[in-house]
Amino acid sequence: MSPAPTDDATLSERWLTVPDLVDLLGVTPGRIHRLFEQKTLLPARVDGVLKVPSEFLDGTEPLPELRGTLIVLGDNGFSDDEAVRWMLAVDDAIGDSPINALRAGRKAEVRRIAQSLL
Repeated sequence: MSPAPTDDATLSERWLTVPDLVDLLGVTPGRIHRLFEQKTLLPARVDGVLKVPSEFLDGTEPLPELRGTLIVLGDNGFSDDEAVRWMLAVDDAIGDSPINALRAGRKAEVRRIAQSLL
């Protein structure tokens, strides 16, 4: 199930590039790409460039609750781009965006809904 098309610019308060993440997290570009591979952070292509929404970070660390949800979405056939966009868009079943619900401590609810998506 793909999220509805949206304007990427309005989905996130701020889109972070790999160089932005290197500066913010204080790690190498290789480490950033490993975080992507491990689904600790997940980028989407925005205007042809890999970018991560700032909402996926908790200060200078990846949001800990994010990884499990991203894995569930990947297991349900979501591409990285689709997963990022689903996390940011308001979901009717949640009544908010999944990332906002995760940040509010509603991890079980978000993952249950993510598991039901096909």
